[in-house]
Amino acid sequence: MISLSINNGVAEVVLDAPHKLNSLDEQALADLSQAYDDAAAAAARGEVRALLLRGEGRAFCAGRDIQNVTPESDDAAAYLGGLVEPLLKKMSAFPAPTFAAAHGACLGVGLGLLLATDVVYVAENAKFGSPFAKLGATLDSGGHWYFTERLGMHRTLDLIYTAELMSGTEAVAQGLFSRAMPAGELLEKTRGIVSKGARGATGAFTASKELVAHIRDQRLGLWEAMAEENTEQARLCKTDDYAEGFRAFQEKREPQFRG
Repeated sequence: MISLSINNGVAEVVLDAPHKLNSLDEQALADLSQAYDDAAAAAARGEVRALLLRGEGRAFCAGRDIQNVTPESDDAAAYLGGLVEPLLKKMSAFPAPTFAAAHGACLGVGLGLLLATDVVYVAENAKFGSPFAKLGATLDSGGHWYFTERLGMHRTLDLIYTAELMSGTEAVAQGLFSRAMPAGELLEKTRGIVSKGARGATGAFTASKELVAHIRDQRLGLWEAMAEENTEQARLCKTDDYAEGFRAFQEKREPQFRG
């Protein structure tokens, strides 16, 4: 089950199937995709300026729901290429800053959901890695690229071959995610950060989001990236939020951005 609520500029998307550690079957993926569509439509109306993704129960998401999968007839390519990949692309392109609060198991497709989110805060005791050696399968949902990019070849293959899992604390220390927090504080602190983000200059945040993705995907050098920054800054300086930010700084008050 997937739920979406919108309050004070924040869309909160919840994976709500704790009895199965929020694992995702085809219907859950479709529902999650619809939730992002609905949140994006609200963002276009100015009702959403940040998004939070989280999971109920003991885990964020344990991956694909394989309870009813028959391995002899399973079409993994259709599940991953036809459902998961389009969803992750949609999540990555969400037109406002996105955040995730991740605890417990964050594996397979669950890991992919985090990789498609702008900022990820994790519980210190969360679990990340590639348990697929026990299934005769391999890491998916972008995990190979992300782990190799952040951890290097040797550590990536170590995790894949051994099926050992990293804690949230270790994952942050190795540069996989942004911050690790005690599990009991994770959601409250993340909600506070997201709420603050929803009051920020959404247009400027989205520009940075797109710049970072372009620098990553195109492997831009310093001067190429700087030229793109200059172009974005020239565009932003014509917006109301830019003018408000400058006036607030000059008047020594908090800005009132409209997003």
